[in-house]
Amino acid sequence: MRSAFLPFSRPSISEGDIAAVGEVLRSGWITTGPKTAAFEDAFRGYVGCSRAIALCSATAGMHLVLKALGIGPGDEVITPSMTWVSTINLIVLAGATPVFADIGRDTLTVLPDAVENALSSKTRMIVPVHFAGAAADMTPLRQIALKKGVPLVEDAAHALGTHSSGRHVGQEGTAVFSFHPIKNITTGEGGMFCTDDDHLADHVNRLKFHGLGVDAFDRETQGRAPQAEVWEPGYKYNMTDMTAVLGLGQLARVDGFNRKREALAMKYSERLSGIDEILPLAVPPDTTRHAWHLFIVRLDTDKTGISRDDFMAALKQRNIGTGLHFRAVHLQKYYRESMGMHRGMLPNTEWNSDRICSLPLFPDMRYEDVDDVVEAIKDVLSH
Repeated sequence: MRSAFLPFSRPSISEGDIAAVGEVLRSGWITTGPKTAAFEDAFRGYVGCSRAIALCSATAGMHLVLKALGIGPGDEVITPSMTWVSTINLIVLAGATPVFADIGRDTLTVLPDAVENALSSKTRMIVPVHFAGAAADMTPLRQIALKKGVPLVEDAAHALGTHSSGRHVGQEGTAVFSFHPIKNITTGEGGMFCTDDDHLADHVNRLKFHGLGVDAFDRETQGRAPQAEVWEPGYKYNMTDMTAVLGLGQLARVDGFNRKREALAMKYSERLSGIDEILPLAVPPDTTRHAWHLFIVRLDTDKTGISRDDFMAALKQRNIGTGLHFRAVHLQKYYRESMGMHRGMLPNTEWNSDRICSLPLFPDMRYEDVDDVVEAIKDVLSH
């Protein structure tokens, strides 16, 4: 057994990252400023999108787009239940209703047919989720959204470096990225709103900073005009230069990070291939570059006779950390009790929610760490 605990994830922070943050702190300008503007420019260049707006979180991005699109009471938003709770919470807080569509049993990405079946006269937005570094099946989803005439906003929190049909996720349409510490790059906390809709971008940009008619940082004046006026009530969701400069350094290394993630994932796949109780995910066919944000497996609980939660606890006892991405939102306490959600609504989602487990995966891992994880899994299963 390992003598030291192997966490499920750990950010890869270099001495250069630390020095860059120190320089910002010494500069006297630590809130939204030139580093945030530079990060937006660099991100736009990397993804290939038309507009990129840096925010304090991806959750902020989803909140702002719901507000900018005027989604509220009486409206419905279609999304998978196999996702982090923030998007669903925001839909409910806006007064709208989340409508859940089932996922592919082996891809964990939303099924276009399920989305189409969930459409109604009240549908106002569709939110597909790119999962674990793989891309959702965007071609039919775009066709569905276009035919219905509703916006499609991609949850790209897992998808920095992911390519779908040869193009980076977020290059076209509207997408929201996350820079939480477990993501492929981090700014500590943070997110990026990307879109090719200038009107939507201008609206989100205004809402992110109190609803002012100018940005928090004017690139020409290197500041904010003091006579700026409120166009509409807004929020305080801007990114700071302290976090943006960390993102700049991380973004410059993201391809290297992702190559290491892929190499570790391939080693996992090879080592786990002979363990019948561990069921891997399939890569969706439109995913032409996988970012390997997570390495997710499913435990065959029928064969093992133990639950996923007990499996994770047993690995922890052997100094192996794991993650759970995710417990189905529709089966969580609030949604069961307040919205009448129940088992049987989404068979593929529920089957996976009971069995998924994310194994340690981060760029600073050693290949020997993968061996330790696999040996610990074998040891748990043998008992």
